[in-house]
Amino acid sequence: MLISAILRSKGNTVATVRPQATVTELLAALATHNIGAVVVSEDGETIVGIVSERDVVRRLHQRGPSVLGEPVSAIMTTPVRTCEPHADVDDIRQTMTDHRIRHLPVLDGGRLAGIVSIGDVVKSAIEELETEKAHLVDYLHG
Repeated sequence: MLISAILRSKGNTVATVRPQATVTELLAALATHNIGAVVVSEDGETIVGIVSERDVVRRLHQRGPSVLGEPVSAIMTTPVRTCEPHADVDDIRQTMTDHRIRHLPVLDGGRLAGIVSIGDVVKSAIEELETEKAHLVDYLHG
């Protein structure tokens, strides 16, 4: 299965924030969209960084509540690992596992085309297994 199949199912909307947005504004975006990470972008098409709930928690622990007024650029992760729509889901699952990444932006021709989470990747694996099981059951009872 390809990443493009996941994007067809879930859509290609990506929440973004500008690098100068405050961490408090970032938290509002995470809560509003009920998501765990946001792509940092000036224009919604190019990627400057990525910031997750985990990044916020770590910086709060290190710096205290003053981090809430800091710009997102002060806590974002760079460089950002990305993938392309034609990437194989199994390869992306392995990359996410190996590098402990929960969110991977998708670039198509250098432009932001979506984002996949570890949950999306696991869900696709479960769906494939269920389909395979159904085929095997049909074959055995066929």
